[in-house]
Amino acid sequence: MAASNAQSTAVKSYFKAPEGRYKLSYEKTHPAGLLHYSHGKVVTQVTLSQLKDKPVAPPPASSSFSSTSSVRNAAARLLGGVNGTRMLGFGGSNGTSKPSTANKVPASPAAAAAVTAHSPTAASHSPSVVSSYDGEGTYIIFNVGDTLFISDYNSRDKDPIKAIHFSSSNPICHAFDSDAKDDHDLLIGLNSGDVYSVSLRQQLQDPGKKLVGAHHYNKDGSLNSSRCTAVAWVPGGDGFFLAAHADGNLYFYHKNKDGTIDASLPIIKDQTQFSVTHAKSSKSNPIARWHVCQCPINSISFSADGQFLATVGRDGHLRIFDFAKEQLICGGKSYYGALLCCAWSPDGKYVLAGGEDDLVQVWSMEDRAVVAWGEGHNSWVSAVVFESCWTLPCSDGAEESTMYRFGSVGQVDTQLLLWDLVMDEIVVPVRRCAPGGSPTYSTSSQSSCVDNVTSAGLLQSAPSRRDVPKLSPVVAHRVHAEPLSGVIFAKDSIITCSHEGHLKIWTRPCRTNSPAGNSDVPLESLNNNE
Repeated sequence: MAASNAQSTAVKSYFKAPEGRYKLSYEKTHPAGLLHYSHGKVVTQVTLSQLKDKPVAPPPASSSFSSTSSVRNAAARLLGGVNGTRMLGFGGSNGTSKPSTANKVPASPAAAAAVTAHSPTAASHSPSVVSSYDGEGTYIIFNVGDTLFISDYNSRDKDPIKAIHFSSSNPICHAFDSDAKDDHDLLIGLNSGDVYSVSLRQQLQDPGKKLVGAHHYNKDGSLNSSRCTAVAWVPGGDGFFLAAHADGNLYFYHKNKDGTIDASLPIIKDQTQFSVTHAKSSKSNPIARWHVCQCPINSISFSADGQFLATVGRDGHLRIFDFAKEQLICGGKSYYGALLCCAWSPDGKYVLAGGEDDLVQVWSMEDRAVVAWGEGHNSWVSAVVFESCWTLPCSDGAEESTMYRFGSVGQVDTQLLLWDLVMDEIVVPVRRCAPGGSPTYSTSSQSSCVDNVTSAGLLQSAPSRRDVPKLSPVVAHRVHAEPLSGVIFAKDSIITCSHEGHLKIWTRPCRTNSPAGNSDVPLESLNNNE
């Protein structure tokens, strides 16, 4: 009987999906003997980063705009309100890494680093580098305890090639921008509230054991001492980023502005209402503060065009903002407990959210409501991510349908779930008939309840589960023996990550016409989520 139970709970090295078989290719982890006592107090998050060819010196700053007008106008207003008619040039990416055929990472002694007892500090001079090492390639970045690890995605070696130790605080979150113009492409948020921006290439080139060339924001929690829960680059804005905190505030920064200048902001008058406050001085960094809620913000995610921002928090609310207009436009609530993660579809039509109710909710921007519940997890949903969408072939003159593939991982159930969403095929539940009445079908606007801390009824309460279509996963596979914290869709694989900092790379099946085998699928990371 014991042998039978052990066999049933064993983690298999493959799983089957509609497009074929995924196989466990290799694993990544950290040197167990080097971990600090704080290991286990911090949940591991994972980011996939793609370094391109070594960049040339950026051209002089231009006042022209090459980004979407919504993001352009938002930043121009934020800074223009302080600097008169000052204009900003744009041309950055949305923080989503893109695949490249140049994935070979040159070997170098400078690529190896161990944990050190020094805390990272900003360097005012260029670090010593190995000239033969350009850092080109794909890397996995993950935090465990008080250390940030960098691992070579294309190497089967388990151990990371770089480890950066933080003696006074723990790294909590990170985000990468593959198209950063000045090489500062990596954000790191700490438990102390501090935020750093650094060059990933520079960290790999430097033979030392601490951050080099770092820009430091909210130093020693001078502006906000609550932990930094999430960071994200603003899509289409070169160098702008957001940092979320456990006290319910978001801060809007530019990476090249001095983060040590006093940027004190006025006290928030009404803690129950969403509000935006701009810094009075043109030299201030952060540029603005968004007061979102009175509880920790667990995750933030931008739509691909940067027009909308989604946040989820301890209060169980999904909030969606028009980022350019700085307005809360809609949102909903979990069925139970906190929401822990969120992610946008590539076309910006849907938002995923998951959390302590064990469900994945699909929010429609067109309907401004939950249009499907994903049921399949037996524990909290710790990460969600869209992979891609594609048009299904039509027949008999029918209109074309769009299918979305997304994934989720659970904490205690340790399962990876893959889902295929086709809105035209979702069956809307039939409501029970009132006596003497006829059956009626639920629509996408089931709830008329309004959260009592919001104005204008922008946040809906959770609709009855019997009124919302149920979505079942196409794959449910136990991928780890430990609680899960992250999942990434890469070009050639799916990467899963546990709380303890153990990562598995699952190789995709042979190429097909589905997005799961599409060579154009970008590298995407959670968490965030984005």
